[in-house]
This record gives sequence, structure tokens and C-alpha cells, in this order.
Amino acid sequence: MHFFNGHFGGMHFLWWIIWFIFLIWIFFVPYDIPYRKSKKEDPLTILKKRFAKGEITKEEYEESKKILKSE
Repeated sequence: MHFFNGHFGGMHFLWWIIWFIFLIWIFFVPYDIPYRKSKKEDPLTILKKRFAKGEITKEEYEESKKILKSE
């Protein structure tokens, strides 16, 4: 019983399968990582976060909030 003309006792075919699975993993797995998927936040949520961090003043927050709610 010499599979594949005696090359490594059939292991040659197994290595091709392993490489194929590895290449599929390289191309598809990194795109399925949950933390890499960007969640789109609505503008009001972004505004609230900026106000909470102190990046904008209360007046800027209220003015921007009115503008966003009117749209």
C-alpha cells in the first residue's frame, strides 16, 4: 500500500490540507474578531461621551443637542 507513489507514506496530501486550512484561517479569521468590528454610534451618543469627558462645555453640549434633535 503505497499512497501517492510512496511520498512520505501519504503525508504529502495531509500537508496540503493543513496548508489549505491555514490559508483559509489567515484570510477569514482576523475579520471575524468582534473587537475589530466597529460599532457605529449615533451622533447624540458621541456628543454625550464628549461632554462626559469634559471635551465640550455645557453650553456647547446643549446647543449641539438641539441641533441634532431638530434634524
